[in-house]
This record gives sequence, C-alpha cells and structure tokens, in this order.
Amino acid sequence: MKIQKPKGTEDILPSSIGKWYYVENMFKKVCEDFAYREIRTPMFEFTDLFNRGVGETTDIVQKEMFSLEQRINPGSKKKPESFSLKPEGTAPVVRAYIENSLYANPQPTKLFYITPCFRYEQPQEGRKRAFHQFGVEVFSSSNTYTDAEVISLAMEFFRRLGIDKYVELRINSVGTSESRKSYSDKLRSFLQDDFNQLCDTCKERFYKNPIRIIDCKNEKCHTIAEGAPLMIDNLSEESEKNFEELKHNLDLMGIKYTVDPYIVRGLDYYTDTAFEIVSNDIGSQSTVCGGGRYNGLVEQLEGPVTPGIGFGLGIERLIMVLENLNIEFPQDKGLDLFVISIGDKADSISTKIVHELRKKGVSSDKDHLRRSIKAQFKYADKLNTRYTAVIGDDEIESKSIILKNMNNSTQEKLNLENFTEDFFNIIK
Repeated sequence: MKIQKPKGTEDILPSSIGKWYYVENMFKKVCEDFAYREIRTPMFEFTDLFNRGVGETTDIVQKEMFSLEQRINPGSKKKPESFSLKPEGTAPVVRAYIENSLYANPQPTKLFYITPCFRYEQPQEGRKRAFHQFGVEVFSSSNTYTDAEVISLAMEFFRRLGIDKYVELRINSVGTSESRKSYSDKLRSFLQDDFNQLCDTCKERFYKNPIRIIDCKNEKCHTIAEGAPLMIDNLSEESEKNFEELKHNLDLMGIKYTVDPYIVRGLDYYTDTAFEIVSNDIGSQSTVCGGGRYNGLVEQLEGPVTPGIGFGLGIERLIMVLENLNIEFPQDKGLDLFVISIGDKADSISTKIVHELRKKGVSSDKDHLRRSIKAQFKYADKLNTRYTAVIGDDEIESKSIILKNMNNSTQEKLNLENFTEDFFNIIK
C-alpha cells in the first residue's frame, strides 16, 4: 500500500510556504510593536498539565488529545508516565512561566508564540488534526486595559493583513469561578427537565460544567439551551465593573465590538473577559481568533497567584480567510542570478561564481543536470530569475560574460574575472 499523509494533516509545499512566511513575519512584527517577546515550548507535555490546565470536562481532554505512555523496561517498578502532544498553546506557556520563575522578572510578562498543535477530531474545512497557532499571553496584570490591549493586538494584526473590515469582534464576560457556581445551579434547574434529551457529552457536563452545554454544537442541545439564563446577567458587581471598563477601553481605541452573551469558549480556565473574532468566509467554522482572561490558571498549576489573559489564532484558518477574500500575498522575489554553463571548464567557473555570490548573500544557482542551453534558460525562467549569465568557450576565451536582465531583456558585457564583484554592485 502506498504510504500517504495521515488523515487530518497537510503538507505545506514550497508553492504555498510564502503565504506562511508572510503571516508569520507579520504576526511577529505586530507582537514586537506591542512589546511582546517570543517563547517556544515543547511539542509534548505531561498529560496531567492539560487535565488540570485545560479542564477534564472539555472536549479537548475527553476526546481529542493524542496521548501515549512512557515505555518502561520489563521488570521495572517505575510507574509509566503519560504524555500528550499539545492540543493548545496556553497551558504549556503557563507551565513554562511557573517552572522558569518568569514571575520574578519585571512585570507584566508579555509573550507570544507560533506553535504546532494536535487534536484528534473529525477533519473538515478549516479544522485539521495537526494545525498551527499564533498566540499571546500576558501575566501579572488584572487591569482591563490589558484585556483591551490583547484584543487590539489581534485587531491590528488583521488590519495590517487588510481584513479588518471582514472580521467582527464579539465579547462577553463569563464571570469569576465563584459567580459561575451559583450560575451553574440556575442553569441546571433550567435544563433538568430536558436532561434525558441531551447528548451523552452534555449529560456529563450537566454535573461537571453545565455552562459548556450552551456551547454544544449538537442541534438538539442547542435548541434545549435556548432561553437559558445567561452568565452576563448573573455577574458579580466586580465582574460587571470590569466588563464596563473593557468596553470603555475598546471605545477609546476605536475598536468596534458586539456583546455576545453566548460566548463561553471551549476551555474551563476562562474568567471574566471572553472574546472571539469571527469571519463568515469559511462556512460554519467562523471563529479565526478566540481568547480571554484566566485569573486562576497559574495558581491552579501550582504557581503564585497571577492573573493572565491571552488568545489563540489558527494559522490554517487565517490563510483560508485571506484566500477566500482574494487578499494578495507578496510574490516570491525569485533568484538574483542563474549561471548557464556550456562544457566542463565553464561548469567549474560557474561553480566558483555561484559559491562566491552566495557568500555575499546573493541568491544564485547553476545547472545541476547537464541540460542544454535552451533547457537551462527555461529552468531559470521558472525560478523567476532576475538575471542570467552564460559561460561557454567564447566567454572563457574573451574573458567577458554577457549579463542579461530577464525582466526587460537588456544585456551588458562584464569582465569575467571581476564578474562576482561587478554583479554584486549592480544588485546591492
């Protein structure tokens, strides 16, 4: 059987990689402008990090993680440890923040990351089992200005990409862990008569975290939850004040938003601010960015009491939105020079020229397959080459070389011995 890529994964080919470079470099630049610094965490972590950090009642932990047990030598009394490929970026960053005592540095700590993630779910458009995320996390600030800054970073990123007019910011407050307890009781009272009609997952959520039932994608559960009491109507005085301050800060920044009381997010660690940035250009999977505040997560993972807020943004989904909106990506600048050679002696000279130019930072190449002149020119054209230079017996004898500009077909004669330096001066 022919070996193919696993279901839910994609190859990022050279023809597409330019789009990835573009959005990655744009994201890095925006983060740097907002004084965020990059962090990189391992591709896998102890499974318990996600059990405790993401939440045991979430679909991610219950259904979607790729987990494995450590191999133990026969006869060993050591208990196997479970590891999981990371399904999201926040919990690993929080773990790194605690383990490396980043809380001892001047605060707040403002971080960003670009990371692969893995979830075992049904692949569909805009959703893969192996995917990539942009994300930011801010620790130690409970100021609602920080919430607005995190949101504004995402919106500025979309503005620079040219899609800010095509996305919508939706915000909500999910309250504190204390206020959610009383709200959960109200929600259970509302849902209990229809308990037997809920999906199996929501029947478990009914006892552990009924708020997640509002977020269920099952149509029957969605219908049952209509008319349920809303968290935003059951906020504590402090949470209500924080939400009003968030809206005030967004207003000061001129950032438009819609209050959506049905946003609860899919992870258990959120408190107060929750937000999503959505686009209607990729069908049902409309959320391109989501995040919120998680004031108890650092403490939950045995760190000091530390407020935090952040977001995650799917890169594959973002590129899909850009493509659907016909946003132009920067074109590959191509190759600076392709040296066309005829004969063994010319091939040796071209080897030296290409090597010296590469040392100067000039993108250059030569024939590898002993092709004809015509075939070499054709190949150079496919590489989007700016200049070509032909070396044959005549050029070796006259110690000159014809440099051709492939964009306007103009030519000039250069001294063969000084060609490397002269060409570098032409393009620098």
